[in-house]
Amino acid sequence: MKIIGKTAVEISDCIREKVQSGQLSAGDSLPPVRELAEQLSVNRNTVAAAYQRLAKAGIAITQGRLGTSICAAVQAGEQEGVSNSTALVELADGNPNPQWLPEPQMLMTLCQPETFLYGDDTILPQLRHWAADNFKEDCPTDNQLHLTHGAVDAVERLLFAHLTAGDKVAVEDPCFLGTINALRLAGMHSVGVDVDAQGMCPQQLALALDAGVRAVVITPRAHNPTGCSLSKGRALALQQVLAAYPNVLVIIDDHFALLAETPYYSVIAASTTHWALVRSVSKALGPDLRLAFVVSDPTTANRLGARLAPGMSWVSHILQALVGTCLNSAAICRQVADARIEYSRRSNALSVALRNQGIAVAASSGLNLWIALEVDAKDLAYALAQKGWLVRLGTAFSVQQQTQAIRVTISKLDAQQTQAFAADFQACLTHLA
Repeated sequence: MKIIGKTAVEISDCIREKVQSGQLSAGDSLPPVRELAEQLSVNRNTVAAAYQRLAKAGIAITQGRLGTSICAAVQAGEQEGVSNSTALVELADGNPNPQWLPEPQMLMTLCQPETFLYGDDTILPQLRHWAADNFKEDCPTDNQLHLTHGAVDAVERLLFAHLTAGDKVAVEDPCFLGTINALRLAGMHSVGVDVDAQGMCPQQLALALDAGVRAVVITPRAHNPTGCSLSKGRALALQQVLAAYPNVLVIIDDHFALLAETPYYSVIAASTTHWALVRSVSKALGPDLRLAFVVSDPTTANRLGARLAPGMSWVSHILQALVGTCLNSAAICRQVADARIEYSRRSNALSVALRNQGIAVAASSGLNLWIALEVDAKDLAYALAQKGWLVRLGTAFSVQQQTQAIRVTISKLDAQQTQAFAADFQACLTHLA
């Protein structure tokens, strides 16, 4: 196989074409820099620059003395939800309970969407009014509003608006699957920051920032997968850490806002120049009503708007009208309030049942319960599957550390199943001990 070229662009393009044609495959090593430079009669810096271009494009990976090799194609990774074909009791999908979601047919009878054309206002007035009221106490007043197709879409667009491939982003460890996948597909590097019962740990965040992190993604409430929420003291401590890094982009993913039991505490420091607060409706109104409100500083808002512009530049007004109908319906708001209470009750019930079996469980909120283990999570998940339960392995959410834990979705777990699962969980632990 012959590599040709006299400039970094020509050399990298040649290698790229060989990857696309199948002449080079994942894992294949590229010639050492000095060797290829001699073959092409070019400066070693030219070959090094070519390899750097390939690394930034996600085509190759440089590993110091181990050399440079071709990367495997980027995969989407593990997703929320599972196949409906399973015969096991579903406790792994991360979904809300359909019982507390508005029915689409009913919404269509209540909603009267108008016709909109290019150039019209991209956000319906009723959603602007709702956002103005919902965000007014929680972020700086100098801000602008955008809509995106859900929280992950917002996070991905915000990161692309400020960062480039290869940049480091601090995230909770364990981390939400959508965020992990978005960063990997963007070619950005996730830097895991431990979480405890009060949320992201300030000392570790400071270390990550010292190491060159350019953005931070923080979940203030009902962190997925652990269920932790920021305490007031922890939010203040994170705010103080971030204050020393005013140019770092701070993204707050408040995805569970409509269903959250705990108060919202801001981590945005007065010195922070670039920030965004994201609130999605998907958990409360259903994953198919994929809309998120994004309030951010003017510069970030302009960049986000530029990222939206190449497409339709707006979230469908029909979808907006459906969401607006929900947010302004007394009956649907009561349904959301009932769901908030019921999710909390079910989470608490499972926590109590597990503790009664001698199994330690941290306080949690949201749709999932996180159970740390002293045994191999795969072995326990397999043992639970033999008893009829499907759970999610904690390793799916790992960034740096390989967490021994499982995540249990509680949204559809009834009282009888709660007691049965806790008993089976203890039996499996005893068997594995």
